[in-house]
Amino acid sequence: LSMNLLWGMLFALFLLYKFILQQICNIIIVIIECMVIFSLVTRWTPVYADKEEKLAVMSVGFLLNNQDSAIIWRGPKKEAMVEQFVKKVNWGGVDFLIVDTPPGTSDEHISVIKHLENVHLAGAVIVTTPQEVSLIDAAREISFCKVTGINILGVVENMSGYLCPHCDHVTNVFSSHTGVQFCQQHQVDFLGQLPIEIRLSQCMEDGKNFCKLNPDNNASSVFKDIWDKISKKINC
Repeated sequence: LSMNLLWGMLFALFLLYKFILQQICNIIIVIIECMVIFSLVTRWTPVYADKEEKLAVMSVGFLLNNQDSAIIWRGPKKEAMVEQFVKKVNWGGVDFLIVDTPPGTSDEHISVIKHLENVHLAGAVIVTTPQEVSLIDAAREISFCKVTGINILGVVENMSGYLCPHCDHVTNVFSSHTGVQFCQQHQVDFLGQLPIEIRLSQCMEDGKNFCKLNPDNNASSVFKDIWDKISKKINC
């Protein structure tokens, strides 16, 4: 989640575009609390996460009476909600829509492809962590994208080491360089490595823009570099 929100913040900060993040069948651990979704005659209105209204968010989590409630849905219910999010939300004149999907391949992924079949898909960014179990999920995502014809923009390795807040030394909590090796093995581009950064985590908890508040931080630089690579790929 933090990856997608930070990308949204980078869009808002650097591109000045209206940017949309869509969270499919997953609950945002709410930095946006006590928000109300307004239901128009035919469409829902998303929640804006910034004062400038450049980053709009829609989540199943907003529809729950209690944020601790479980979502226990079978395929048809998920399918209907994905269609609602894609076709019956008042997104307005947006430039970008990011769909944040669960790990692996499931009903959500197939439903998203189905309901966006008439939309140009710029591509997929696959996020993994250095552990083997995460890389297995990432490999399945790559296979899914290839089978469905989705362009793979690249892979980001998240939680790639722990960044000390005192000396900026990175300690590899998990395996090191697995993301690079993984990309070489699957012949996809490696976009970058993001460390575990306490200040970044705190900003996400507080709903603050880490990159804007810490422009010279190593993690901010990595994020900007990742965005530069993605923007070139989608001609933005």
